[in-house]
Amino acid sequence: MRLQTGASAAAFAIAANAKSLSEVCTLSNVKSALPANGTILGINLDPSASTASIVYNASVGGSMGSTTTTSETFNYCNVTLTYNRPGKDNSVVVKYALPAPSDFKKRFYVGGGGGYSLSSDATGGLEYGAAGGASSAGYDALNGVSYDDVVLYGNGSINWDATYMFGYQALGEMTQVGKYFTKGFYGLDSGSKLYTYYEGCSDGGREGMSQVQRWGEEYDGVITGAPAFRYAQQQVHHIFSSEVEKTLDYYPPPCELAKIVNATIAACDPLDGRTDGVISRTDLCMLNFNLTSIIGEKYYCAAETATSLGFGFSKRQAAGSTTSYQPAQSGTVSAEGVAVAQAIYDGLHNTKGERAYLSWQIGSELSDAETQWNNNTKKWELDITSMGGEFVAKFVELLDLNNVSSLENVTYDTVVGWMDTAMTRFYDSLQTTIPDLTKFQKAGGKLLHYHGESDPSIPAASSVHYWQAVRDTMYPGLSAKESLSKLQDWYQFYLIPGAAHCGSNSLQPGPYPENNMDIMINWVENGVKPSRLNSTVSSGEHEGETQMLCQWPSRPLWRSNSTFDCVHDKKSIESWTYQFPAFKLPVY
Repeated sequence: MRLQTGASAAAFAIAANAKSLSEVCTLSNVKSALPANGTILGINLDPSASTASIVYNASVGGSMGSTTTTSETFNYCNVTLTYNRPGKDNSVVVKYALPAPSDFKKRFYVGGGGGYSLSSDATGGLEYGAAGGASSAGYDALNGVSYDDVVLYGNGSINWDATYMFGYQALGEMTQVGKYFTKGFYGLDSGSKLYTYYEGCSDGGREGMSQVQRWGEEYDGVITGAPAFRYAQQQVHHIFSSEVEKTLDYYPPPCELAKIVNATIAACDPLDGRTDGVISRTDLCMLNFNLTSIIGEKYYCAAETATSLGFGFSKRQAAGSTTSYQPAQSGTVSAEGVAVAQAIYDGLHNTKGERAYLSWQIGSELSDAETQWNNNTKKWELDITSMGGEFVAKFVELLDLNNVSSLENVTYDTVVGWMDTAMTRFYDSLQTTIPDLTKFQKAGGKLLHYHGESDPSIPAASSVHYWQAVRDTMYPGLSAKESLSKLQDWYQFYLIPGAAHCGSNSLQPGPYPENNMDIMINWVENGVKPSRLNSTVSSGEHEGETQMLCQWPSRPLWRSNSTFDCVHDKKSIESWTYQFPAFKLPVY
């Protein structure tokens, strides 16, 4: 970024000496704080389109995956700016929430979105004394338009502008403009330090990783939860469970699948050294538990009618509500049901037996495999989740559809082919797997990365695989001990025992981190490097218990009912390590 040599001295002086929000939240101060065209490469601001207004007693919005909450209300200046990019005919609107000068702590905050949506809320940083921003991305994202709404101009025609903006560009540009503007707004010298933070989970986690990979020098601290790495593999993977059921020609009642999961949790819970309803070591479960031991166990579920409001991490992503009916279910776990669960946990392979992708950890809820009841045929049938079906239809087959109609004539090789096509097509936009983070590391950036170990949407091993790729790429000539020591100085990764997707797990009452931003601020601004992650159990027998989680690759092992050690287990780490020979290109 090339900084302007000077802005309006008068505006800086007014802002610097201001004692009230009303003195800085003026259109004249906003316009004076804008970077001149040419200051930020490729960004031309339109001062005439700027707006400024004070918002009083507002509650703050949290990013997807935010682990701190506040009941406080805040006064802030709500600013909108508009810029154009040379050669493009669409404008981009960015909005910023700037705290009162007395509350401002020289921080800038970027919050992540979820699903196919960027965050439209700029207020997430107010509780930290930070200005924050959000972007329209050029396709009206501030008003609820999601990327999958605009990815195609029409059948066969990809909207590449929207793809790159959603992939990484919108947040990077919003941050560059926002940092420059924030300094001018408060009258800071152009060389003053403005601590810049990012926080997000799910696609918000991927968005954060896109910023580390593409705009690393702009950020001081980044917190990413369960990142949706590898759109090609990850999104198509949502269809894998249905393909298993079709291939094996068995459509288990949801109650049978639930019994398999719950029985697995009960059996594997004690393997970590404490019986508390949580599989803290899914690797020990994978290495020591045989699903076939569940065959013959009884299950029962009462009839129910359920309504889904649309977006759900573990099931549907299409807009609008749906209602489903399930009759009472009873029986015993079948060999066919166990075979379905085992094939899903084993992961996708092509017909040559070559691994194509990793899968969910054993004991994770099998959400994508849930079948639907056909009241006419009185049978359980495939329920293809639109999280996978829409991606295949729109992003791979380039048809403006929200799901695939069926899996007729689809094989495991077809699924691998969909992944291969999408990986090549979106390698430089949505895949988000660049393992060389040198710019971020050299700029002094700190990365806190976490993932629920029993995530039923984005497999926890996906994060492990990326962490391994960064370590191998950044420190190829060092010993394991040396590379780990260097990596942990700026990139720390934590698995959260029992946790689900971007939150705690109703099936496993385990811990979940509550103050990640406080930890990050302390690390960045005070040099207090964490070695464990502070988490709290929110339900169950051990509700309120604080657990300091182990930093990967160490793993927890309870030695009493109240204490666990962080141990290094070679077999455990190997069980988390995957290669993907089904693809010719490397899959980071």
